[in-house]
Amino acid sequence: MNNNTVNAEPKISRPIRVLIVDDHPLVRDGLKARLSYAEDIRISGEAGDGFDALAQIEVLTPDVVLLDISMPKMNGIDTAEAIHDRYPDVLILVLSMHDDREYVVNVIRAGASGYVLKSASAEEMLQAIKAVYNGGNYYSPSVAAKMLDPVDHPADSLTSREQTVLRLLAGGASNKAMAAELDISVRTVETHRRNIKQKLNISSTGALIRYALDYGLVDLE
Repeated sequence: MNNNTVNAEPKISRPIRVLIVDDHPLVRDGLKARLSYAEDIRISGEAGDGFDALAQIEVLTPDVVLLDISMPKMNGIDTAEAIHDRYPDVLILVLSMHDDREYVVNVIRAGASGYVLKSASAEEMLQAIKAVYNGGNYYSPSVAAKMLDPVDHPADSLTSREQTVLRLLAGGASNKAMAAELDISVRTVETHRRNIKQKLNISSTGALIRYALDYGLVDLE
């Protein structure tokens, strides 16, 4: 993965309208100061939480939302999902202190086009904003490196029987149907499901099914 990939010709004919979303006023002020010198960037507004951000987008119609992950009321991932659903033309660039792989994967799934660390220079932030605005993606170098690192799949901790139960569950099978197919008791199926939840640290059946689908553990015809 390249840290900066632009797949479209530059389309800047006016300043790029940017909405800054962060729950800390000092951070917002710092970002405005770091970006204010760029003639092709215009800070169109700011918001302190996800709900405020959605309201501001409705009024300001920004091109790019510079979005923090850790916020009260509605976190950045949920905010990104809401923005992507309601305003698909608005581009999302996540700004975070964390370069954790899980955060990055989750925000990409939520609809973000890039992920920049708060320690990034003003020049890098400008580069990232322009990259996503022009139809590409941008990830800070350390983030891009972590995305390329091989990782063990959490499902690897499951036994072969547990993996089978998870696939059947994601495919819509009931406990009774799984018991019949695997020639085991319903109680044994329930034990497998409980063990799967513990190993994957997932508490609900719905989340377990989403996990299996997200990670390609079940094939959909």
